[in-house]
Amino acid sequence: MTRIRKAVIPAAGLGTRLLPLTRALPKEMLPIGDKPVIEHTVRELVASDIEEIIIVTSGSKDLIQEHFRPNPGLVAQLREAGKHEYAESVREVSELAHITYMYQNGPYGNGTPVLNAYRILGDEPILVLWPDDVFVSEVPRAQQLMAAYETTDAPVLALMPMDPAESSRYGVPIVKEDLGNGCLAIGGLVEKPEPRNAPSPFAAIGGYVVTPGVIAELEEQTRRWYDRPDGEIYLTDAFNAHAAKHPVYGQVIDGTWYDTGTPEAYLKAQFAAALTDPTYGPSLRQLAEDLSAASAEPGANGRPAAPAPATFPGWAGRWSS
Repeated sequence: MTRIRKAVIPAAGLGTRLLPLTRALPKEMLPIGDKPVIEHTVRELVASDIEEIIIVTSGSKDLIQEHFRPNPGLVAQLREAGKHEYAESVREVSELAHITYMYQNGPYGNGTPVLNAYRILGDEPILVLWPDDVFVSEVPRAQQLMAAYETTDAPVLALMPMDPAESSRYGVPIVKEDLGNGCLAIGGLVEKPEPRNAPSPFAAIGGYVVTPGVIAELEEQTRRWYDRPDGEIYLTDAFNAHAAKHPVYGQVIDGTWYDTGTPEAYLKAQFAAALTDPTYGPSLRQLAEDLSAASAEPGANGRPAAPAPATFPGWAGRWSS
């Protein structure tokens, strides 16, 4: 069995669900705590002993490369000013991993960036992680997927338990067998089913072990992509085609998942990160308690107090609707 050594991060999406915030700022560079969301993904891969990372991007996302590139001038300036902690943080980010960048080229759909990267990675299994997702867990999500692959020697999808009422937002796996330790044999995915039609209580979320067999199915899609109504190619279709002929597995991830791809989900992720910060968390928790109390306590005249302000200064546009 070939050990997984390489990973792909598709980062060419437009981030339309987060507009206007992502009008000029790539969604992958939105902060979660004191790091952009894509750095959380890179650090997860580094912690899982991944040796090479390919970030597939687009022409409007130079800030991603700028964030990870060496900046010796800034490091020297910070050290001269006595700001050694900041200097070290800037230096350390640039040395996190061996990262290669490439531009997405080909049909739309989430299968294209994987194909782009695979053509320079060689014929071996790879990890694919989307930088919209942040996982908080004792064992990194990437390690859990790799362990499932080492057990099954087959493609693996990351799964999380879901609220059945939200099944229409996700790909939902058809579970064939429970192998224990969260590993499930699956017969494919049903894309965004209505709750009454959902085949299981799990959602496939942004993490995969992709094998050469799945890549072959993606390449078959590219030969017929012009026949598709939307002109796009998808990893889900490739996994389904592979599952019709070969074993495919899902690994239920042990941890807490934060999806940063929508305004509400992003705000929740940022809020959760802020509350757990060892420096700022206590004062922020106190602020949350004070705001909650202010909206619930009666006023001096016995009438309910006015609720906390509904909008923050400058808070306008799509997110306030």
